Amino acid sequence: MTEPSSDDGRTFQREIERVVNEIAQGLRTLDAGASWFSDLAPTRQQMVLQEVAGYAMQAHITAADGRAGVARSGVKPTASPSVMICMDPPRYGFTGLPSAEHVKAFRVLVSVFAVADTRRRETYCKGACGHAWHYLSAATEQP
Repeated sequence: MTEPSSDDGRTFQREIERVVNEIAQGLRTLDAGASWFSDLAPTRQQMVLQEVAGYAMQAHITAADGRAGVARSGVKPTASPSVMICMDPPRYGFTGLPSAEHVKAFRVLVSVFAVADTRRRETYCKGACGHAWHYLSAATEQP
């Protein structure tokens, strides 16, 4: 087995960014995103969890975002990923969870990111930011 090229790694990172932001903006369902995630190899799943945890940190999630995201995720509030994200401060060691918890962790992370990023798009970034990922619906509209 060979290592993926750096170009393949960048392509995969762009795919992660696209899928996660489509879910966050309601352009893709969480179930469809979880299905995409489930089809990935375990090493790719860990890469996704690490990347989405970074997105959540950059979105400056709050405890309220954590609770709202868990409620949207369909994951029990007592599941490890739910408990981790709702801690103050949140814990981000999702790649260290058993592989059986990875889909739950993905659902929680993406849901919490969606809550926090929506809040930021509607306040801090409203009409004034240059973040291309905040304008996916305009970029995906067909003529």
